[in-house]
This record gives sequence, structure tokens and C-alpha cells, in this order.
Amino acid sequence: MLIDLNVKEFVNETASNSPVPGGGSVAALAGALGVALATMVANLTVGKEKYAAVESEMQEIIKTGDDIKDKLVELVDRDATSFDGVMKAFKLPKETDEEKAARSAKIQSEYKYAASVPYETAELSMTIMDLAEVVVEKGNPNAVTDGAVAAMMSRTAVLSALLNVKINLGSIKDETFVTEMTEKVAKLEKKVVEREVEVLAKVKL
Repeated sequence: MLIDLNVKEFVNETASNSPVPGGGSVAALAGALGVALATMVANLTVGKEKYAAVESEMQEIIKTGDDIKDKLVELVDRDATSFDGVMKAFKLPKETDEEKAARSAKIQSEYKYAASVPYETAELSMTIMDLAEVVVEKGNPNAVTDGAVAAMMSRTAVLSALLNVKINLGSIKDETFVTEMTEKVAKLEKKVVEREVEVLAKVKL
């Protein structure tokens, strides 16, 4: 599994001629690192009398952040295998009309799954922005730049994952699915860019 590699191994595997890990897995990793930073700022804030007023809020960020982090780490590997179904579907028999129809249906089904995984990464990474905003505003000011980077990683993860959604949408024939997903992608792209600007504006150095 990719997530069992150390940092150097993961980077080298990404740089190799292997198609995985690709942009989708890297997007999930970016999100995981982003939420880890937001959680770190919260951990650097709790337990200090100076920040007692935000203790419970930071504890909640730690809990939520850990949950998001674990899901995004899982998505590093899920994205790497999300296209496997498409490749297997293309290898299905196509001798008869029934086989051709079944093969085509399976290919389309697998393309939808391949698009849904990075979209899940994007949605999850979007939630990091709210955590980053809180730690930037209320967390230990000595780590405010870490909160800012958390927001930047959130934006990168969202936009990167959505690129992987788009490339799969190009192969899907279900117009309703494509239209609905395209609209959701556009809204999420706009939202994450706007939220990053809002959060970074609160960083006082």
C-alpha cells in the first residue's frame, strides 16, 4: 500500500514510470498534510492557561481533524486503485451484442466510480478550510503560519482532486451525471478559492 511507504519511497514512486501514485493520490496526501497542520496548531494551543477560553474549541478541532486526516490517508490508496475497474472493464469480452452491451455498461459504471473518488477527496479537503480559519484566528499565534499553510494545502487538494474528476467526466456518456457533477465541481472550485482568500486575510504577521 502506498500509505505504508516512507516519505522518500513515496516521492520516488511518484517520480517513477508507474502511473500510481498520480495526481489524485497526491491531492489526498496534500489534504491530509493540510489538516494535520491545522490539528498541530490546535494541539499547540490546548493545555495552556493563556488559551483556556478556546480550549474546548481546539479539542474539537483535534478530534475532527484526526478523523478527516485518517479518511484522506485512506483516499491516497483508494484513488490509486480507483481506475483499476475501468481497465478491467475494457478487457471484458465483446464478441456478442450482449457482451458488448455489458462491457459498455461496466466501463461507464467504473468511470463514474473513478470520478467519484477524487470528488470525495475534494469535498473532504474543503472542510479543512474551516478548521484552518479557526486556528488562524484563535490558535497559538506562534503557529499562525502553519494554520495559513493548512488553508493553502486545502485549496491545493481540492483543486487538484477536481482536475481528476474532470478528466474522468470526459469519458462518461450519462449526460445527467456529467451535468450535475460539472456543476458541483464548478461550485467547489469557486468556493475553495474564495475561502482561501478569506482565511489568509486573517493571518497577521
